Amino acid sequence: MRPFVLNYVRPAEDPAVTVPYTYDSALQLNVLPDGRPAILDRTVLLATGTTTSTAGSKTHFDD
Repeated sequence: MRPFVLNYVRPAEDPAVTVPYTYDSALQLNVLPDGRPAILDRTVLLATGTTTSTAGSKTHFDD
C-alpha cells in the first residue's frame, strides 16, 4: 500500500541530472570517469556543493 502523502511529496517526473562521478564500492569513494577520486577535481566540488550532517549533535550531548 502506498501512503497517500507520497502522491504529493515526490515530483511527478524525475529531474534529468547528470552526475560527473560514480560511486566505487571497493574504494568507498566517488570517482571520475578516468578513475581519479572526485574530491581531486575542484570544478566537480564547486558544481555539486556540500552537505552537512547534524545527526551527531542532535543525538549526543557532548558533540
